[in-house]
Amino acid sequence: MRAITIAEPGGPDVLSWSEVPDPQPGPGEVVVDVRATAVNRADLLQRQGHYPPPPGAPAYPGLECSGVVSATGPDVAGVRVGDQVCALLAGGGYAERVAVPAGQLLPVPAGVDLVDSAGLPEVACTVWSNVVQVARLTAGETLLVHGGGSGIGTFAIQLGAALGATVVATARAAKHERLRELGADLLVDYREQDFVEEVRQATDGRGADVVLDIMGASYLGRNVAALAADGRLVVIGMQGGRKGELDLGALLAKRGTVAATALRSRPLEQKAAIVRGVREQVWPLVEAGRVRPVIDRRLPIIDAAQAHRLVESNEHVGKVLLTVG
Repeated sequence: MRAITIAEPGGPDVLSWSEVPDPQPGPGEVVVDVRATAVNRADLLQRQGHYPPPPGAPAYPGLECSGVVSATGPDVAGVRVGDQVCALLAGGGYAERVAVPAGQLLPVPAGVDLVDSAGLPEVACTVWSNVVQVARLTAGETLLVHGGGSGIGTFAIQLGAALGATVVATARAAKHERLRELGADLLVDYREQDFVEEVRQATDGRGADVVLDIMGASYLGRNVAALAADGRLVVIGMQGGRKGELDLGALLAKRGTVAATALRSRPLEQKAAIVRGVREQVWPLVEAGRVRPVIDRRLPIIDAAQAHRLVESNEHVGKVLLTVG
């Protein structure tokens, strides 16, 4: 088969469409003939040499895909050849075929196109596991989402709104109208406005109950300042650096919680549990049209370098998909 391989760490031009060995399903695995995959920030980091795949994962990028099951390994139940699925991956989505643990498969939601469903697994599992499992967001609370125009951001805005929260999102001004349509109650232009002050004003000084952060170090102090009493800050990215100073006094005064999670490196049983939770709690919202994949554009997989440049530019809204075949 063919896959996007990384010749050496570097810019988008190191990506090439190459022949690689066909995957074989191991115990508890299936092979999916890929119809589409999505570009995630982790793929850019892997291309640059900063985020190697975990042991046992394919060497090429791709943390999610959609497609058709073409083979099943031993000890697989409830999945048949021909099933249309989307899947959470540890890697290997930028390919014609990929082997997937059966516990990381999701059915394509009713009303969602097979190709577009490739943009759901990573964001749905990341957002649900952090906003619902870790941060315990409930109706009536305020959710602050950083990077509102990203795949994660557009999904978090919709899920927060569907759960009955007031949603505040940071994003470039050019993206505000689109994000308001997705359910954001307040948009903050992070280049021109202070999100701490904007959140305080919008909540009569109380602050955000939950903050979903992709920036890391550069936002750490301001995120704590933006928290409400008993607030929960969940860090899922380090685009603003990995080392920051935490004012424990400010955190103690608010009885605040800071958590940091990663999805790719979790054990298989934890990923399977998250996928089950997403299927039970999020898929009904998707099938009801209350949450939907936000697709900026589709590109052929041979144009993976162009897709990486687009994501690096931050000009997109939602997911950039790579189609196969």
